[in-house]
Amino acid sequence: MEELLGVEGSGAARYFGNFSSLLKADEPGAFAFPERSRRPPRDPVNALLSFAYSMLSREWLAVLSAVGLDAYRGFYHQQRFARPALALDLMEPFRPLVADSAAITAINNGEVGAADFVHAAGGCALADRGRRSFIAAFERRMATEITHPLFGYAASYRRLLEVQARLLIRWLAGEIPEYLTDFILS
Repeated sequence: MEELLGVEGSGAARYFGNFSSLLKADEPGAFAFPERSRRPPRDPVNALLSFAYSMLSREWLAVLSAVGLDAYRGFYHQQRFARPALALDLMEPFRPLVADSAAITAINNGEVGAADFVHAAGGCALADRGRRSFIAAFERRMATEITHPLFGYAASYRRLLEVQARLLIRWLAGEIPEYLTDFILS
C-alpha cells in the first residue's frame, strides 16, 4: 500500500505540476495554479477542482447505490466514517475525463471568472454565481456522449459510470476475468 501511495503521489505531482499549462484565462493571474491544495483550497483553480471532485464522488455514490454496491467499502481508499471509499476508488480514472475537464473548460471558456470566488480565512470557495455556472459546466460534461471504448456504442459519461459499476459487479461475481479500466484512458 505504501509503495502504491508513493507512485500515486509521484504521478499526481507530475500531473498537477503541468496543469496550469492547460489554462488560458483571460484575466492575468486570476487562475494561477502553483500547486494542488485542499482543505481548504487556496486559489480558484483548487476550489474548482475540489468542488468538481465532490460532485463526481456524489455521482459515483448515487450510481453505486443504484446498482446495489456498498459505496463505503473500497479497495484502495481506506474505510473511515462517512467516507464513500468505493466511490473514491472508482472515480479515480474519471477525474481527468470529467472533473478536471469541466474545470478547465469552465475557466477557458470564461464561464467562471475571478469575481466568482470568495477568499476568506486562507481559503477560496465558489460564490453563488460561480457555483451555478460550474454546476452547469459539470452537468454538460456528464451529459457528453462518447463512443464506449470497449463496447462501441454511444453513451454519456453518466451512463459510463453505471457501466463501470456493472463491470465491477461482474468481476466480483467471477463472470469476467478482470475488472476492465485500461480502456477508459485510451
